[in-house]
Amino acid sequence: MPPVDHARWFGEEVKPHEPALRAYLQARFSSLSDHDDLVQETYVRLFRAKATGKVRYARALLFTIAHNIALDLFRRRRVLPVESVTDLAEADALEKEPLVSDAVVQQEELKILAEAVSVLSERCRQVVLLRYLEGLTYKEIAVRLGVSPETVKTQLATGMRRCSEHFATRGLLKSSASKEVPSP
Repeated sequence: MPPVDHARWFGEEVKPHEPALRAYLQARFSSLSDHDDLVQETYVRLFRAKATGKVRYARALLFTIAHNIALDLFRRRRVLPVESVTDLAEADALEKEPLVSDAVVQQEELKILAEAVSVLSERCRQVVLLRYLEGLTYKEIAVRLGVSPETVKTQLATGMRRCSEHFATRGLLKSSASKEVPSP
């Protein structure tokens, strides 16, 4: 991609999310001393990913990369973030409303999840929705759909694998999810 295209992509797809990214980092990793360095490293890694052609959802990947870099910093320092609890009125646990950045990230993740489920075959989608939205067991799903419990198990495994692959291509998973099927 020519430098002009990189600059345009960055200006349109990445830069508008910087305030939300900084708010997210400040809320989640307030004990880190310099968020500017973290944001810059995030941009570098995002550009590298863009160069490989693997960036479809820049915003989601931006937040994922920043989160992973911050966790890496803590691991390298072997220091866990310490929150002062001297003033309980300021404790995050007492906040009644979620942070805007958390809501934005959650909304993006839900959008990607809905997209992943929507591309499943009809039968597979039915099984996944009955299992995870309605909480039905394999046997209950089998009775409702008029199929064997083994078919339900196979369809659920297929659905979970395809959703995991969908998440991985969008940078939300580091590696393929386990091939195990959730227990009924």
